[in-house]
Amino acid sequence: MQWYELTAMHSWQRRGRRPIVLLLFFATWLAYLQGAAAVWPFPTKRYSGDTLIDAGSLGLSGLDGRVVAFGDFNGDQYTDLITLSTDQRTLTVYTWDHSGYLFTKSQSLGFGHDVLNVVPGDFSHDGRLDILVMMRESAGGWWDENTQIGMAIYLGQGNGMFAESAVSVPGSVLEQPIALDATGNIRVDLLGMSPTSTGSSTWRLWENTWNTSTHSGPMFNLATPPFDTSKLCKLSNPHSSAVVDLDGDCLADLFLVCDAPTPSSSKTYQIWINNKEGGFTLAREGSLPAGVGAITFADMDRDGTMDMVFPTCASVSTDTGVGTNCAINIAYNKQIHTCAGAPGVIFSHAMGSCRLPTELCIEDVNFEFDFTNSPDNDAFQSIPLTSLGAAHSASLLMLDPTFHPALPIPIRIADTSLSGFPSLLPIIATQTSGGVLGIGSSLETTVELLDSVPCRDGVAGCDGGKVQAGRRAFAIVNDGTEVLKGIHDARGVTVLDLDEDGTLDLLVQRTGTQSNTKVTFVQNNFFHDAFFLKAITLNGACSGFCETDNKKYKPFGTGFPGASYKYTILDTSGRRSAAQVGQLPQTGYHALHTPYAYFGLGRTNNYIENLFVGSTSHEEAHYINLEGVIPNSRLVVNPTVWKSTWEYELYLRPGDWIPWVTLVALASCALLAVMVFVLHLNEKREDERERRRALHHINFDAL
Repeated sequence: MQWYELTAMHSWQRRGRRPIVLLLFFATWLAYLQGAAAVWPFPTKRYSGDTLIDAGSLGLSGLDGRVVAFGDFNGDQYTDLITLSTDQRTLTVYTWDHSGYLFTKSQSLGFGHDVLNVVPGDFSHDGRLDILVMMRESAGGWWDENTQIGMAIYLGQGNGMFAESAVSVPGSVLEQPIALDATGNIRVDLLGMSPTSTGSSTWRLWENTWNTSTHSGPMFNLATPPFDTSKLCKLSNPHSSAVVDLDGDCLADLFLVCDAPTPSSSKTYQIWINNKEGGFTLAREGSLPAGVGAITFADMDRDGTMDMVFPTCASVSTDTGVGTNCAINIAYNKQIHTCAGAPGVIFSHAMGSCRLPTELCIEDVNFEFDFTNSPDNDAFQSIPLTSLGAAHSASLLMLDPTFHPALPIPIRIADTSLSGFPSLLPIIATQTSGGVLGIGSSLETTVELLDSVPCRDGVAGCDGGKVQAGRRAFAIVNDGTEVLKGIHDARGVTVLDLDEDGTLDLLVQRTGTQSNTKVTFVQNNFFHDAFFLKAITLNGACSGFCETDNKKYKPFGTGFPGASYKYTILDTSGRRSAAQVGQLPQTGYHALHTPYAYFGLGRTNNYIENLFVGSTSHEEAHYINLEGVIPNSRLVVNPTVWKSTWEYELYLRPGDWIPWVTLVALASCALLAVMVFVLHLNEKREDERERRRALHHINFDAL
């Protein structure tokens, strides 16, 4: 996007024009001074200051519980949320009220069992968001322990409400199933382990078989998954498995976190590549670093590949959830890089082993993750927590023991600065002293914002060839983050765009020991000279408008797990870079991902060169390339498999000042027209005077 400054220069030759213009300018300026305060029509900013701002609870002041899921439950393109009570028996739906700038209660649902997780998704494929509720149940009589998960789906009504009666779903073992599209029809299936009559478990696919014509069940049919089940590992509990593109073909693959083979060994992982009709094939497997926590995925170094971010600790307390000797780790995805060139360069396949900007969705079968912590390995970083400037007694909060069972706490990733390089949001735990005998000591848990900066020599995690490889380092942000540092009872943090204003804000979940507050929203009011893009890929349930019971509605919010985005953009210096973002890569254990994908574009003076949007469809062309997408906009993509077409819409957020700017522009044009008319009359009078003088002029030379 370019801004042009237009400058007009005039040369005044005749006397009499300058005083008139100055007089008009003075009169306008005087009127402005006298009446500006009374008639100023523009609304004042809700928040001011280049800082993070405490926005309060925004309608959740009486909450006794936690936020468990995000979604657009009424189709108005604003993010809504669902909360779970402290006793884990009541879910409450809150929808966002744009005019009131708060969440309003829509509906409550009660349960007879403890709720473990909520997964929003359009399971009925009607363009309205439903919810899958996972509950802890026993497999037999009263003497049995809670050894399995019962599941039920509540169909969305499209107005922020859900049907009171649930659609039953076959249960699973305690390892929570993974939401994905395994059959390529862009419907939400489940992959997990189903209990057997012998007390063991087996891998099964909950294949979505809902009849969209009659709106009747069953919702799922238990089937054999499209995997070699003999090679599938045993899921860890908890696990941070994900549906994300790892080989670069814009088609979501499957990352599994597996149980440790022996009690003394570490957890393992498996990567299954999506081959469309050929099912999934095992491509990579190995051991994860010892003491690994929850894994999250993001493009950390802006090279167009999805990397892993996770904490590790030597040990973790089951009582407090705090680890010891912790570090933040990044495993970079080693793939073919994107061809870099100056503007105007014509790319060709003869340029070598790099991805052309117009062919970002080319599979790299040799992709690799290397978890070896060595200076010789430039694709893995392990950054000790103490090296970031935290106190020596500080550690990481790895588990939230206030929930039963304890929830894993991931390191949240968010591009709060819009630079294109995501920041990190860990929860730092510090034990405060309590006097001579330690009486009165307490545990303080605080969210820290770690800004991404380029690696340089001498910085922790930047040894070996990591500087030359373009890896990232992190620095604690102190200026403007006082509101975060003032919260000492944090038990979780996530990000969302409040009121859809284009900035990533924070939601801090709290224990309530500090101020009896369970939720605090933090408005991101930092000023950044950069751009962003928000995108959501729908499930293709409807083309344009959906129609049910003689009602028409847009299928907004019905995003599905596994969509992917890749783009190239030129910065202000003409350097090309590529980046990748995933949509809803994880849904288990309160993953709390927003329905849309959000990515910062950094500073640029141009449109997005190429934006590749990948679906999970088994069609030959499972992705689309969009050129010239406008930054600071919201993109809605709808791949309609049944029509083999792609539909997409671009929304530009209208500013509150646009009507007034239009009015001022029209008034300015009217004022200029009056000035031109007055000057024109003055010019005519002056010309008439000169003509009359010429008539009475005596040519003395002729006498």
